[in-house]
Amino acid sequence: MFKLFKKTDDICKLFAPVNGKTIALENVPDKVFASKMMGDGIGFEYEGNTIYAPCDGKITLVANTLHAVGITSENGAEILIHIGLDTVSLNGKGFKKLINQGDKVKKGTPLIEIDRQFMKEQDINLITPMVVTNAANYEINVIDEGKDVTTEEEVISCKKQ
Repeated sequence: MFKLFKKTDDICKLFAPVNGKTIALENVPDKVFASKMMGDGIGFEYEGNTIYAPCDGKITLVANTLHAVGITSENGAEILIHIGLDTVSLNGKGFKKLINQGDKVKKGTPLIEIDRQFMKEQDINLITPMVVTNAANYEINVIDEGKDVTTEEEVISCKKQ
């Protein structure tokens, strides 16, 4: 009857992990991400050197090769940030880890730094997908694909179903 006290802990807002331009996931030049096999989300083209936490949560994965970070949000959404395409082959070179698995983070916490010059020398495509890997449990709303964003802007809303 009254919606004054609407429950909001079932909604997770994901903010851009970088300053840059958003790309529809279907347009990310990697079949695994473009087909949404890993989950629903969005990609980013960016010029900076730091990847930031898109929400409050717990670090559940830091790949040994440092090319990917997993975060579980406070509402249980499992977020994967995959830094660049084909970066697993670098075996951690060009990445600096700023967090550890198990760490609790707040939105905007620096996660990984990249050596952009090294990536350029290796001809690495730095398009960075961010997906909700357990998207089947959530209503995913991707906001404003194809626009310039900062780390202060919400790009995905995940509502528990």
